[in-house]
Amino acid sequence: MESFNLKEHLNDIYSVFPEAMHKPVIGITANFSKGDACLRDKYYEQVTAAGGTPVIIPPVNDKSVIVNTLEHLDGLLLTGGGDINPLWTGEEPTPQLHSINATRDLPELLITRLAYNRQIPILGICRGVQTMAVALDGSVVQDIATAMVANDDDDKKKNNKKVKDDTTMQPLIKHSQDGDRNLFSHSVNIEKGSMLHEIYGAERIFVNSFHHQAVAKPGPHFHVTATAPDGVIEAMESSEYKPMMGVQWHPEWLEEEGLKLFKWLVQQANNFYVAKRLHQRVLTLDTHCDTPMFFHQGIRFEQRDPRILVDLHKMSEGRQNAVIMAAYLPQPKMGEAFASKVAFDVKSPKEYADLIFDKIEDIVKDNYRYISIARTPAELYDDKRKGRKSIMLAIENGIALNHDIDNIQHFAQRGVVYITLCHNGDNDICDSAKGSETHHGVSKFGQQVIEEMNRQGIMVDLSHAAESSFYDALEMSKTPIVCSHSNCKALCDVPRNLSDDQMRKLARKGGVAHITLYGGFLCKQGEATILDALKHLEHAIGIMGIEHVGLGTDFDGDGGVRGIADSSELINFTLHLLRRKYSERDIQKIWGGNWLRVMAQVQNMKE
Repeated sequence: MESFNLKEHLNDIYSVFPEAMHKPVIGITANFSKGDACLRDKYYEQVTAAGGTPVIIPPVNDKSVIVNTLEHLDGLLLTGGGDINPLWTGEEPTPQLHSINATRDLPELLITRLAYNRQIPILGICRGVQTMAVALDGSVVQDIATAMVANDDDDKKKNNKKVKDDTTMQPLIKHSQDGDRNLFSHSVNIEKGSMLHEIYGAERIFVNSFHHQAVAKPGPHFHVTATAPDGVIEAMESSEYKPMMGVQWHPEWLEEEGLKLFKWLVQQANNFYVAKRLHQRVLTLDTHCDTPMFFHQGIRFEQRDPRILVDLHKMSEGRQNAVIMAAYLPQPKMGEAFASKVAFDVKSPKEYADLIFDKIEDIVKDNYRYISIARTPAELYDDKRKGRKSIMLAIENGIALNHDIDNIQHFAQRGVVYITLCHNGDNDICDSAKGSETHHGVSKFGQQVIEEMNRQGIMVDLSHAAESSFYDALEMSKTPIVCSHSNCKALCDVPRNLSDDQMRKLARKGGVAHITLYGGFLCKQGEATILDALKHLEHAIGIMGIEHVGLGTDFDGDGGVRGIADSSELINFTLHLLRRKYSERDIQKIWGGNWLRVMAQVQNMKE
């Protein structure tokens, strides 16, 4: 018999340490009917049974409320309900459209898109999977039966003959059952290798069914993973290696079989909770982006600007603390003037680099409460404690020195932390991986540059350098060298990548090499993904050890792959590291700890 003694219940709670009681917080979207925000009990009962903490989200159309709600969620459950207004997808309503729920539409579309931007795990159920499609550039069939008839007629017109034999054309099955909700009414076929297949361990399962709308096209962020016998889409999941899935049936009514999906959501939410907590403790640094190349276009860095991959909003969404922004200087060909290669009216490469740094400083000044320019590891950690983002300055291509050693001190005083000695083409310092062996390595002037960089406490970056230049610089530099954005030649044989021998010798000298997200340096054929980046990272770890690796995305320099397409998705990198059982200490090293060790060593050698 239940005890009605409140003190006994409180004692049970107080006997357990609070951390041991943590259960991921799952936000559940509420239905709206006749002035009431309401929810079927099965949803929160299944979340609770799966080990989560259910929180009901009312359909409030207030952007600040939605954003603040998401800050407290570890996972999101989008529930079933009425039709979605087709106007949201640019369509007019058909006669078969049922009652729409205008109170729900906008709040749920917003929360879905914003949860996606924040990498929050999502499970969509029935209307929920359709919400995911509409919110993320897919589409919904207003009425399955009408659409199937229309498609059948189209096929007949195209073929101008009898439709293909009956084995390829299945008749529409009943998708709105009359039986109890906990009864199975039809089967679905599941794609092998999908998250859904992993959950159920089967290629065919039975489900219940209560819908007349369905996903028509999943859009660019999802792919179909289950269909009904008639071809109607029954499930989709992230095509970007994220914990986001939607199903057309109602698993909340299917007891143990349905509970499997809720356990999946709660487990993914717990992983996300762990990753968020880790990012609170660990400083996350991306060692190379080319975003300043776009600043002349009137970029709004304080907004979520679709023209760039790194801005304040995306850094916040991806829980990124710091980024090293490079002033990229293109290497002119023989006979070309540098001024003809850049957007600004400048007299020299040095002037161009200074203009880039001026623009960065202006952006920081305009947003001083949220971001600052850091010059040292100590300043990075101080910014993190104060809740600010950090930008560090770098130069990509030593042509910026204008063949003048004194300019190294000038850029050191501006706060430049590393100089990439060359880019795609030989310069007066050294030969490039895409050059013509002008110097057969580092030039005499290049040796003076390296020596002065050592004296000024600027890191020597050998990304883009020829192997001969790499080995020369490794011997010449009194401090460890770095490769801010370079991959493994053993996995992708292109001149820009590092051989195993280069990596071994780099590690012996105490340096670091950071994996980059440029697709052509990850794989030579097909589309590169986050999984390819992880393969390169783990190969580098196998060659050099965990103390010599990191991430330099090359965002806005053509870097970015499916799964880590911009700064908002950087926490997805952490989630994958956690799935591979990397410890917090190892993740801290990968996320910038190794780089900052070298930076401190280089800066402490400054004369």
